[in-house]
Amino acid sequence: MGYGLKDKLLFRESVKYLQNLQQPFYAKYITVTNHFPYDLDSEDTNFKTTDTGDHVVDNYFVTAHYLDQSIREFYRYLRKSGLLKNSVILLYGDHYGISDSENKNLAKALGKNPDDWTDYDNAQLQRVPLIINIPGVKNGYVSNKYAGEIDVLPTLMHLLGISTKRYIQFGTDIFSKQHDQVVAFRNQDWVSPSFTSISGNIYSNKTGQEMTLNKQQQKQVDKDKKRVDKELSLSDSLNEKNLLRFYHPKGFEAVDPRKYNYANGYQKERRIAEKRGRKSTSLYSKKGNTIKDYVTDAPEIHHKSTDSNRIKITNPDASNNDSGK
Repeated sequence: MGYGLKDKLLFRESVKYLQNLQQPFYAKYITVTNHFPYDLDSEDTNFKTTDTGDHVVDNYFVTAHYLDQSIREFYRYLRKSGLLKNSVILLYGDHYGISDSENKNLAKALGKNPDDWTDYDNAQLQRVPLIINIPGVKNGYVSNKYAGEIDVLPTLMHLLGISTKRYIQFGTDIFSKQHDQVVAFRNQDWVSPSFTSISGNIYSNKTGQEMTLNKQQQKQVDKDKKRVDKELSLSDSLNEKNLLRFYHPKGFEAVDPRKYNYANGYQKERRIAEKRGRKSTSLYSKKGNTIKDYVTDAPEIHHKSTDSNRIKITNPDASNNDSGK
């Protein structure tokens, strides 16, 4: 695709690298299929989508389903390989789905009258999923707390038992009683458990209607707005003045970019494993090649592709044939 490997191929092809990482490790995946213009070939899916009459909206759900399938395939591999029981996994979106210009057509799929669609509805669609899977946790639940992307890092660090006291961070741990539930938008709009502020207009989250504030509500809104303006100002200063060059927490070491070449990452992983020998903690060192455990229905892998513009993977295991020698 224009953005890169489709999701099913991304996860499947990553196993070569994943199984050779020394444990414990941190890995991050950025999936691209569920992005505009939401195009997939007919052999990729037979998902029955909405019928809004808008190509973008209808295909959005098709690519979302494809992403769901790719994650299911990845989880099956993690479970079979044994990685799942040793992993904290975060699944999250990093921005809205469909743009505001398509939202009135999306309204039909949501059971809403497009003529009643407002800026408040647009703001609510800024929400993205955040799903956290932790080994051994059986009493899962859905949290209704308000949070933003900047809260993900401190939350993950605390879940891993890493103290954040030494570091300067804008976000707060979502599970903390001191978590700040006022979420700033880049354009100075914001949301909180009670209010949504759009271009200075205040909406009630209970009714979705614009509000006339009483004195107590106005005091709270003024306080929240002041906080949002300060946070955005600090963020701008950090970025525009490159203030991180002055940030040197104890234990931080300067990165030498000459030591990092992602084109030879796989070879580097293998050399580390060979150097560590029996002390290697990689999945490959413990269980051997696990690529055979990855099952996908991606047509590229099974040679079912009919699109002449599609990249054909004629021998999917050729580059992954690790002899271990």
